[in-house]
Amino acid sequence: METQSRGRLRGVPSERTVSSLLLTLIIGMCCVHALEMSTGKVPFLEAVNGSTVLLPCTYASCIGITNLYFKWEFNDNGTMKKMADSVIPTDNVEPNKVNICRERVEYVGSSKGNNISILLWNITFEDAGVYTCFGKNPKEKGKNHSAIFTLYVVEELRKVDNTLTIIIASCVGGFIALLMAFMLLKNLTLFVLAKIEEKNKECLVTSSGIDNTENGLSGSKSTPKKA
Repeated sequence: METQSRGRLRGVPSERTVSSLLLTLIIGMCCVHALEMSTGKVPFLEAVNGSTVLLPCTYASCIGITNLYFKWEFNDNGTMKKMADSVIPTDNVEPNKVNICRERVEYVGSSKGNNISILLWNITFEDAGVYTCFGKNPKEKGKNHSAIFTLYVVEELRKVDNTLTIIIASCVGGFIALLMAFMLLKNLTLFVLAKIEEKNKECLVTSSGIDNTENGLSGSKSTPKKA
């Protein structure tokens, strides 16, 4: 029996082994996505010709950064043209000198928010296209990461037809108003009925008292008959 028990215990991993496996798994999962580049939940923008636009990009790393290299590129008919690049020494430290490789480009990022966004001034129709935010963290041994942002340049912004929205909002508002009016009328009716019922009860009590008095039942003494 003891031998079997020992055999079973040997087959069951210890708490230390389980903890080590979990830690290894967590680190492994973290390292798979150690650096992540993002251009936001909506990675595109429609802007008017001649305006100034923000090309957003942020980075995140669960293992930290060391000499993170980043750059912005523009896909010009299949040719990737560099717009800006620099190196961020470590977390929460501003990048070294940002190299601007294209006119009308301004770096507006901040390492405090892991932000490496740029501004593009006085855009033209030629600026429409796909922009790539690229990052490389030496801690990951040569892995590259990137995110894209698409810019559409138009003569004027399209007017959004809100007719359907207005109709729906009006219907919903009218239904709510009708429901409130119904509830108010219901409460008023119940209040009036309660008052009427209360008044009827008072009349019944008063009538009963008068009848009892006339019939000598209100505590009056009856006249004794003469012998």
